[in-house]
Amino acid sequence: MADNLFLPQGGSKEEIYQALLPQIEALIVGERDLVANLANIAAALREAFGFFWVGFYVVQGQELVLGPFQGPIACTRIAFGRGVCGTAWKEKKTQLVPDVEAFPGHIACSSASKSEIVVPVFQNGEVFLVLDVDSNRLDDFDAVDQCYLEDLMGILEKSSTT
Repeated sequence: MADNLFLPQGGSKEEIYQALLPQIEALIVGERDLVANLANIAAALREAFGFFWVGFYVVQGQELVLGPFQGPIACTRIAFGRGVCGTAWKEKKTQLVPDVEAFPGHIACSSASKSEIVVPVFQNGEVFLVLDVDSNRLDDFDAVDQCYLEDLMGILEKSSTT
């Protein structure tokens, strides 16, 4: 993998994802260290889209524990079922939140966060971590983000089981 991402200048969100995902896949395939892969994924997503915060929380017992991320400091531990991340873990499905203030039980790690998408990642049928992406703009995520981020986490799932 090259040291730089190659992304279409002025491309649509979908075009950027289409260019980005194969590059991330090439970056993580063959690398067995999960932390290294999570760190590179977070960095690539933030570089490509300029998201406010991108990172991972890893399941440890009945908590999600902060993993590799890009952005301002974050909550270190999140209980099962709490906030957007804990809800994605509990419900085993992506949470697309256009306005975090309207989400029941939202955990405000940063008051600058306005919208959020959280995608669970599975291993042996169970959630073992979640991808958390925050924006400082309301309603910044949509079905395009959900589709491609779920595809990306599918790539991560495959690479973490081989």
